[in-house]
Amino acid sequence: MPTKCVENWAIKTVNPDAHLKPTIWALLLPEAGFRSQVLGLAEAIGGNLVEKNIDLRAPWSLLPSNLCPFPFLGLDASLDQLNPPWPDIVIGCGRRTIPIALEIKRRSAGKTKAIYIQNPKASTPDFDLVISMKHDEQSGPNVMVIDTALHRVTRAKLDSAAQEWKTRFSAYPRPLIGVILGGRNRSFRFTEAVVDRAISDLTSLATTTGASFIITPSRRTDLHVVERFKTFAQSLPHVILWDGAGDNPYFGMLALCDGLIVTEDSVSMVSEAIASKKPVATIPLEGHAPRHITFIENLLEKGAIRRFNGQLPVLSEITLPDYTQLAAEQVKRLLVSKP
Repeated sequence: MPTKCVENWAIKTVNPDAHLKPTIWALLLPEAGFRSQVLGLAEAIGGNLVEKNIDLRAPWSLLPSNLCPFPFLGLDASLDQLNPPWPDIVIGCGRRTIPIALEIKRRSAGKTKAIYIQNPKASTPDFDLVISMKHDEQSGPNVMVIDTALHRVTRAKLDSAAQEWKTRFSAYPRPLIGVILGGRNRSFRFTEAVVDRAISDLTSLATTTGASFIITPSRRTDLHVVERFKTFAQSLPHVILWDGAGDNPYFGMLALCDGLIVTEDSVSMVSEAIASKKPVATIPLEGHAPRHITFIENLLEKGAIRRFNGQLPVLSEITLPDYTQLAAEQVKRLLVSKP
């Protein structure tokens, strides 16, 4: 039964036969943003999850995804290889997984349900389900449109992180604010001007509210940015910057902070912050990417986030759906529907 392309999904929980534990292949490219979305959906579906770390080598990696012949021949030989028995579900995210997922579906004679996260463009009709964000401007009978990226943030993980980090975080005065830093990508730059404005606003927030901060950079955060925030952390009594050593406090921040401030360069980071159900404010970087700007503007218009201006993040008046869980339920519907 085809999926309707709608923006507000209200899917009843599907309870297939208790013995049904589908085998799920998660096609995992090296990019962290792709991996987190695939794993988040696979974990939400449940069943026998098999992680397949793959990539395509040239020239296959350079070809349009719908014009990529014999894609298995292009698999990176140093990574996982793909052999039968074929799974019940294969999930891909990232252009290079498109021909691989569809080849698995073809070799299984259509028994494998092929799921794609983001926009597979010309290959859209070939997938059983496409989970596409609003800024992709995509539609179709098998397309599910969502406002935020799929993710691995769950209530159980947040509760576990809260138990793990509550003692370490208890030394910091409230309000405790988590600051999550991204960095340079193809479209945006974390310039000195952005750093100056962010540190000035954080200083103002500490002065007016007595807030303390836990700051974590990402792998994309330039060293000069990290050094600037390290100097800021040393200038105030209740600021800590995670330097990459020891346990990553990221999930602890999502679970225990009173508010989150996130740079706008990463769709995944913003989406995960929203999924924590905490007040979220964002910091724009310098640059321009129309689709990304549409993503942020949609969230600003809905009131799901606000731009950071030196004041405490404010809890949103709306609660966005748990799109990861809704997508998982839709995949389950595909498994039990008649072909």
